[in-house]
Order: sequence, then C-alpha cells, then structure tokens
Amino acid sequence: MKLFDPGPRDRSTSLGLLLLRLAAGGMMMSHGIPKLAKFSELKGSFPDPLGIGHLLSLVSAIGCEVGCGLLVVLGLGTRIATLPVVFTMGVAAFIVHGSDPWAKKELAVLYGLVFLAFFFTGAGRFSIDGKNAKSG
Repeated sequence: MKLFDPGPRDRSTSLGLLLLRLAAGGMMMSHGIPKLAKFSELKGSFPDPLGIGHLLSLVSAIGCEVGCGLLVVLGLGTRIATLPVVFTMGVAAFIVHGSDPWAKKELAVLYGLVFLAFFFTGAGRFSIDGKNAKSG
C-alpha cells in the first residue's frame, strides 16, 4: 500500500468513497468547529486524558477534527490524515468514555472504524489524491 495512492479508481467505488468522505469528514469537522468557536472558554477545562495539558489536548482535538476532517473531505493525503482521527477516536472511546456505557462510546468507535477504512482504501479517484495520481 502506497500512502499517497488514491486506491480504487473505478467509478462506482470512487463515488461511494466520495460520498462517505464528504459525510464523515464533514461531520468530523462539525465536532471541531464548535470547539474552535469556544476555544478561550474551553482551553483551561478541556478533558486531558493523556496528561499533556488541557490546552494541548484541545488544540490536538481541534486540529484532528477540523484539519484532518477537511483533508479527508478534499481527499488530500487521505491515508495519513486518517491516522490522527483513528487515534483520537480510540482515546475518546476507550479512555475518555472508558467506564461509560456503550452508547457513549459508539459514535467514537464508528468514526474510528470509518476513518480506519479510509486508511486501507484511500480516497478514490474523485479526490485530490486521485487527481495527483493521474498527473504523476
């Protein structure tokens, strides 16, 4: 597997990947944008499950959710962009919500698995990665 290979290039699979990228990446961004809007309010109290500090935890979550979400929507560096999301969703599901019921973990697990699938499939041909692969 090449990290910048867009993966499947057939039309129907690429269309399915495009729809899933737009939905999953857009929804991931919708979790980070409110954090960005409330940054000054959250910076001293944001959960710090890894012991790196409230501020760095918040910046990491915003960068992951907004930055990586946008990269996945665009299909730019998709495979690499999925890794921080998979890690962050694992932390959310199994550390932050570790003792919570399944219903609290479920969304983070689902996002983590969807982004992990993008790591293996790539973005498809309807992506910047796909366009770069054609011209490269």
